[in-house]
Amino acid sequence: MSASDIWNIVLMQGFAGLSLFSVLLLMGLGLAIIFGQMGVINMAHGEFMVIGAYTIFLASSLTETHAPALMPYYFLVAIGFAFVFAFLVGWLTEWALIRHLYRRPLDTLLATWGVSLGLQQIFRSTFGAKEVSPTQPDWLMGSWSPAEGLDIPINGLFVLGLTVLVTGGVLLMLFRSRWGLRVRATVANRTMANAIGINTRRTDRMTFAIGCGIAGVAGAAFTTIGSTGPTAGSLYIVDAFLVVTFGGAASLLGTVASAFGIAQTQAISEFFLTGSMARVLTLMTIITILMIRPQGLFALKVRR
Repeated sequence: MSASDIWNIVLMQGFAGLSLFSVLLLMGLGLAIIFGQMGVINMAHGEFMVIGAYTIFLASSLTETHAPALMPYYFLVAIGFAFVFAFLVGWLTEWALIRHLYRRPLDTLLATWGVSLGLQQIFRSTFGAKEVSPTQPDWLMGSWSPAEGLDIPINGLFVLGLTVLVTGGVLLMLFRSRWGLRVRATVANRTMANAIGINTRRTDRMTFAIGCGIAGVAGAAFTTIGSTGPTAGSLYIVDAFLVVTFGGAASLLGTVASAFGIAQTQAISEFFLTGSMARVLTLMTIITILMIRPQGLFALKVRR
């Protein structure tokens, strides 16, 4: 095998890692927003991703059955519905459960774990235990070949573009909207934010729902690289928490950097090692860096 072939393999594995990076970043963004502001450890975050994935599957099935002429367009519309459905379930979860458990992190962890198990059972009863995959539009199929021996999947490029768009939208909302101003004020000093008239309870609910909605978009992106089952979210929740912890809680820049590092390390090492050894290598690298810098890569200093 020539050096050129090895380089092409590394590049293709790197682009494969970008697809994983996109899903991890979207998952991590939602978690970083929720944990950074509210201190809530949401163990059901993976199931909100699955809500988005099943939304894409339902949209694909309904479009294919009743309006096959719209197949080239359904995916873009379904991404919006994935956000909306996950947002609404997140809003209801915060109103019915989470708001009663603030400042009780262990209770919140156990409660959201229970929500996770309940949602998994709902998925299993509704869609069955088998994994399902939507029919992808034709424009998402195939690959782009910028050079001989180098094939880059088009769906990976689309997911990367979607991730850039969502990340830019989150940053714009955080720093150029009234909701973002309330969030940043609450993170900086919750007591003072209440004192100046910010309804922190309403801000918490909106933040939790938006974080869950972003997880729904992550589920939509996930359908382009894998099949969906009732427990698919549990496979990504640990990685999503690693992204947030490694990057630094409440730091969006840290979330981006850690998601990229974890995804690329795992994707490239999987080609040269077994899947299990690649994961061990990734975890050992993260643990070593956290031993040196326990606050994460880009931790923010905030007052509670």
